[in-house]
Amino acid sequence: MHPIAFDNSYARLPPRFYAAVAPTIVAAPRLIRLNAPLAAELGLDLDWLKGPEGVAMLSGNGLPAGAASIATAYAGHQFGGFSPQLGDGRAILLGELVDRHGRRRDLQLKGAGPTPFSRRGDGRAALGPVLREYIVSEAMAALGIPTTRALAAVLTGEVVRRETLLPGAILTRVASSHIRIGTFQFFAARGDVEALRLLADHVIARHYPACTGDGRYLALFEAVISAQAALIAQWMTIGFIHGVMNTDNMSIAGETIDYGPCAFMDVYHPTTVFSSIDERGRYAFGNQPPIARWNLARFAETLLPLLADDADEAVSIAQEALGRFDPQFQENLIAGFRRKLGLATQEAEDVELIKALLETMQRGEADFTLVFRRLSEAAGQAEGAEACRSLFADPTEFDAWEVRWRQRLLREPASAQARQETILRANPLFIPRNHLVEAAIEAAVERDDLGPFETLLGVLANPFEAQPGREDHARPPAAHERVLATFCGT
Repeated sequence: MHPIAFDNSYARLPPRFYAAVAPTIVAAPRLIRLNAPLAAELGLDLDWLKGPEGVAMLSGNGLPAGAASIATAYAGHQFGGFSPQLGDGRAILLGELVDRHGRRRDLQLKGAGPTPFSRRGDGRAALGPVLREYIVSEAMAALGIPTTRALAAVLTGEVVRRETLLPGAILTRVASSHIRIGTFQFFAARGDVEALRLLADHVIARHYPACTGDGRYLALFEAVISAQAALIAQWMTIGFIHGVMNTDNMSIAGETIDYGPCAFMDVYHPTTVFSSIDERGRYAFGNQPPIARWNLARFAETLLPLLADDADEAVSIAQEALGRFDPQFQENLIAGFRRKLGLATQEAEDVELIKALLETMQRGEADFTLVFRRLSEAAGQAEGAEACRSLFADPTEFDAWEVRWRQRLLREPASAQARQETILRANPLFIPRNHLVEAAIEAAVERDDLGPFETLLGVLANPFEAQPGREDHARPPAAHERVLATFCGT
């Protein structure tokens, strides 16, 4: 008997919310990675997961009793253009469970075969994108950023055809839910107000139970705004670029979701783009906050029938609420950068101090992650600044900024040691650097060597701690190692 107590609330919504579909059987599933700490958090039995029945579930070859096995319906704006029907084209929701902390979590298979939403796709996933999502999502979790999680990766024993033939794989993804702005857009496009109300009530019960009473739908909108303002600020303080911020890739729960051509910046520049499909830079690093606001405006449009009976009044209510995104985002962003600079108190000129450092980094072609990390050495003693200034092509501008920073630190009540510890806790030494991710993927795909993948996961599990012998995982890429483009996982 399997040890999973499914409780599938989404599958209890009306049938138009999803399509019932079973995963496609694969030839020879092989479990290549199981996230033991996450499994324990979910209350799952490790021995069962590793055994024949567990591997059958993780590959889609055998569904336990109580599994829902559905593909959810959603629409979405993709690079600004609206598609009224997208949906899970290669992902199948197995069901929901309640973890050891009382939190409801989705269990989903990505790459489990075609669904009614596949749009002529094969519904499969190649090993490379599965490993990329596993690495980056687990790194984000270790960094303390809300995210979907990776429970397992399975090789299917089959190949998938992309530009070439590639080994097929399936990712088991865990999320607070898979409800997106695009889920609301699906029903709004059909004028299905009843479904919008059912969906909104479901989201409130599941994610935002404090939203009650007659004003609960406005409260829901405000809660999602707050969650996204906090999330995007965290992305910006860590140098993360999502790559495809379509409305169907924006979680109502405020988690980072759908890791396709995502990447972390090396050299700082706000126009940085890695996604091979983002030819015009719509989703560049610096565009992520306004794109988040744009996506939230599309969410607001779906909620208008729930906000007020009068259309003009509903628009006015939504616009007023949406206007609070920028102030909330800025508040979160500045608070995050203050921590990165070792500042516990607030002063008006802090905003200019942060802006000046970023501009100096941009002109000096300095590594985003290491500049902030090495400030910890500079915070401890003046001579420690050399490690930081060496990152700049011309360090003279950094020298001028450092004087301003030190003057600001003098007005902090904390000791130098306390400031140093604050900076270390706020600034990782290790991120999923693109060249390391690509090297791990290449080794696995080309040579069936999972060693670099396992090593990288181990390093990224403790991103804030120095790890003797792993110094190469912290350094920026050499010129010949630079990754200029990342690719979608379809």
